Amino acid sequence: MDPEFQKALQRNPHLGVYINEFRQKTGTIPDFVVSLSKDMEEEHVNVILPVGDPVFIHIYGTAEMGEARYYTIEPPLFPNEKRKYDAIMGMILEKSSNEPVPNSEAELKTLISKLIDESIDIGAGGDLPDEDEKPGLLQKLIPTQKKVPLNQQEYNKILYHIERNIIGSGPIEPIVRDPYLEDIHSIGISGVFIVHKILGMMETDLTFGDEDGLDRWLRSMSERIGRPVSDAHPISDGALPDGSRINIIYSPDISRRGSSFTMRKFSEVPVSIIQLINWGAVNCDMAAYMWMLLENGMSIFFSGETASGKTTMLNACLSFVNPKSKIYSTEDTAEVQPPQAVWQQLITREDGPPDSRVDTFTLLKAALRSRPNYIIVGEIRGVEGAVAFQGMQTGHPVLATFHASAVTKMIQRLTGDPINVPVTFIDNLNVGMILQAVYRKGQFLRRCISIDEIEGYYEEAGGVVTRAVFQWDPETDTHAFRGLNNSYILEDKIAAKLGYEDKRKIYEDMFLRSRILEEMRSRGIDDYYEVNDILVNFYRHGIDGLPFPV
Repeated sequence: MDPEFQKALQRNPHLGVYINEFRQKTGTIPDFVVSLSKDMEEEHVNVILPVGDPVFIHIYGTAEMGEARYYTIEPPLFPNEKRKYDAIMGMILEKSSNEPVPNSEAELKTLISKLIDESIDIGAGGDLPDEDEKPGLLQKLIPTQKKVPLNQQEYNKILYHIERNIIGSGPIEPIVRDPYLEDIHSIGISGVFIVHKILGMMETDLTFGDEDGLDRWLRSMSERIGRPVSDAHPISDGALPDGSRINIIYSPDISRRGSSFTMRKFSEVPVSIIQLINWGAVNCDMAAYMWMLLENGMSIFFSGETASGKTTMLNACLSFVNPKSKIYSTEDTAEVQPPQAVWQQLITREDGPPDSRVDTFTLLKAALRSRPNYIIVGEIRGVEGAVAFQGMQTGHPVLATFHASAVTKMIQRLTGDPINVPVTFIDNLNVGMILQAVYRKGQFLRRCISIDEIEGYYEEAGGVVTRAVFQWDPETDTHAFRGLNNSYILEDKIAAKLGYEDKRKIYEDMFLRSRILEEMRSRGIDDYYEVNDILVNFYRHGIDGLPFPV
């Protein structure tokens, strides 16, 4: 057995219990791994993944099962331990009213530890009598017994569950810890599914217990995002303290199969452009093309369907913007993560009296007076789109995410209700990058399927003329550069702006950047911060600032 597996079993007795029960059922023991392979197959997988003691994830799949299953392993509370947990929680809640309000998660954790220590007698051991034998025991426990007796194992388990439920994410804490998690989709008490970065949609074994447990959890989460749900206000959407985005639909009157929620996990460290190249979302030439655009103040929409990777791509590409630029972002939920030091981050305010609400439209109008080098709009859905185009017309480059599966559909949405950008203004937007989630040869992938330049509206052509400079071939899973010596943006916009006599020299600049990106990729440099540092040094010192020759 792997030495790390043995150590994990020694530290976590509940893991050993789970492994023994699984071995008795299947005759097999899972492999203990600290990372998952992208080549992992649903029909041949049996692994235990540690996600921080005392929590583990078990992924198990065979050819007979068809789809792999996702199991969570955490220390269970047995009936007597659950009674002790309830008693300690009651004491903590009572004592917390006399404590100062913590200002951070670290202070909250320290306060909880202090209140627990005041409420327990560690090492005393002993069970609490069954509630059936002594009704009202938990109410009598605090004044009569003062402290709850716990042995060390009980203390470890109860401490985990208290921190899990007060600071963490409650019943979904195990899957929230999983680094391979993308989204959580939950419908009703036990219908908890995840989108896994390697295996796609998977059903979990998690449950909220009963309707009251689910309702309590949803109310708690909605309070954390500052938008409480109730029967009168059953829909809430916002960002949790860690940046994860959650949408809640409360009340079975609306969500017929039970209250539901969708959570998109936030990554503290953005995905780097080199990681996206490694994953095949774009290639080095495409990334270099985006570098040229963002270096020279072009306006770009990252467009695609839901979960196609729009915000991930936007965040990765922001490293290409000059580090001395001022960034102004406006969003409903904080998801954009520019690396630039001068970043004015604005969030809409939807609640409160009508006069105190601030929408994207208002924030965008304010942006035009803030002298930013780039305006970023989290998502354009309505009339704020017209303001974004006004910003482009006044010389403010705009980056935004947008819901449309092709450049033609993007233009149709922009020129139709409720956005209503005049078709003759469309050429203020320079480029549309179209992204898509695809299922290819049994794998769930995200790909940039095209990058299209917007040349403008021509009456004689009967509409807006666009050029596809990059296109994805689904047969070979490769990208073709169709804009070589034929790029309107590179030649007529950027080369003209830079004063090139021979406009086609601009492609040499692009291919230099492509070689820099390829060199990072081949050297295994894909950490977001390391990639960003190299790009910053290139801005400051040119090729002399690179840590390698090109």
